[in-house]
Amino acid sequence: MLNHGQVVRLIFGLKLRELRQERSLSPAELARVCDVSVSYLNEIEKGKKYPKADKILSLSKALDVRYDQLTSLELPRRLEPIGELLNSKMLKEFPLEMYGLEPARIIELIANAPARMNAFISTIFEIARNYEMRQEHLFLAALRSFQEMHDNYFEDLEQDVRAFVGSHQLSTAAPFDLGQLERVLTEEYGYTIDRETLGRHAVATQARLRSVFQPKTRRLLLRPGLSRGQQAFVLGREVAFNYLKLTERPYVSTSLQVRSFDEVLNNFKASYFAGALLMEEESLLRDVKKFFGGKKWQPELLLNLMTQYDVSPEMFMQRLTTLLPRHFGLQSLFFLRFDQTDAAAPYELTKELHLARLHNPHGNELNEHYCRRWVSLRLIREARALPVPDTAEAPVTVAGAQKSRYFGTDDEYLCFTLARAGTPTQVALSVTVGLRCDDNLQKHVRFLADPALPFRIVNETCERCPIADCESRAAAPTEIVRQAERAAFEAAVEELVQAKF
Repeated sequence: MLNHGQVVRLIFGLKLRELRQERSLSPAELARVCDVSVSYLNEIEKGKKYPKADKILSLSKALDVRYDQLTSLELPRRLEPIGELLNSKMLKEFPLEMYGLEPARIIELIANAPARMNAFISTIFEIARNYEMRQEHLFLAALRSFQEMHDNYFEDLEQDVRAFVGSHQLSTAAPFDLGQLERVLTEEYGYTIDRETLGRHAVATQARLRSVFQPKTRRLLLRPGLSRGQQAFVLGREVAFNYLKLTERPYVSTSLQVRSFDEVLNNFKASYFAGALLMEEESLLRDVKKFFGGKKWQPELLLNLMTQYDVSPEMFMQRLTTLLPRHFGLQSLFFLRFDQTDAAAPYELTKELHLARLHNPHGNELNEHYCRRWVSLRLIREARALPVPDTAEAPVTVAGAQKSRYFGTDDEYLCFTLARAGTPTQVALSVTVGLRCDDNLQKHVRFLADPALPFRIVNETCERCPIADCESRAAAPTEIVRQAERAAFEAAVEELVQAKF
């Protein structure tokens, strides 16, 4: 992260360099007038040094500017975007070191080519404005990149879970006994668990809040009606915040406002810890190997696994994305979560993760209609069509799988999906893990060769799909038509250019 001193030095150096070039002075000429060495002047301009007051006075006289003009943090209009970036909360909090980027290197890039960096930064800002990108979008994208860098498996967090279980002598037998977590929170960390108050607040229902932590009283409010698995996950996250000493954290289960990248990262760590705690690594690996070893695709086995650990569909599928790359060598995978607020609403891709490459399908921010051939959307429709039992504690969950080949390519994926829906007016969701079909997948998943496994050609969105006889089309192929018209126009123009009359 860039600290205040680095920002001050860099802004001073950028202004000095800009003023020197405006006056057509070489570094040697300015250095001679101010009685400093050329190397020292270069270090100032690159933001590595900040001169003392007497040298600043000499520089201001040589450049014919006021002392306070030179030392202010305001940059010339041409370099204003750089100043916005340097003073932004985003850059100050962005974990450059996490990606192997030293702040000094960023400073050097900006100092060596300020005009080009300014143009680049202006472009990024313009794109962000056009697509209404906020700070949290960048933080969440950075988190996904961090997960991808590590194949979404974090040995240190897995070891922390094992150490916690061992030191507290907990049983990890599935399903995990949430009473163990409640005892740790109340007896060791001084929590009070409240399962009634949140149900009386309308805002909790509107924002779909599962929990609220009140730091002053150390009271944890749980929404009434949460499943046992949902409660266990919330309690597991609270244990993680305390055990891992993650102080910068969200206090509600829904991220209404992201205050810093550390908050985003710590929330991820706590969630990872909770998932690893509720689904013990070695036990789940044995169960997944048994599931993959079947000759036939049997959706009930996938549902039985989720039920065995008593977790939500998303918790279960997220945990698979941490273990499959590390223990099965299946690094080429993606994770998708789709939400549909009611039966008449559009499908929204609310979470995605891509390992090894940007796989298809992926998010589209153009308000287009996602391909209805994806198993992710098909299962939501199937789940909505099922009757909701009056005695059910939670909406019915359905499982499905499909081999999907992306239109016009050889990219083929085995996609597992769990979908859950209640009444037509309730939110429905599906979570999908897609695994690239290759020799390694064939080695691990025996039912990949099952002829009963559905196979479909899929595409990105209806607007971009040229499949003429698609029975699932939800919108006209407007983008395909536009591209064809553009190609015809360009061909006509080229013919006119090459004509000899």
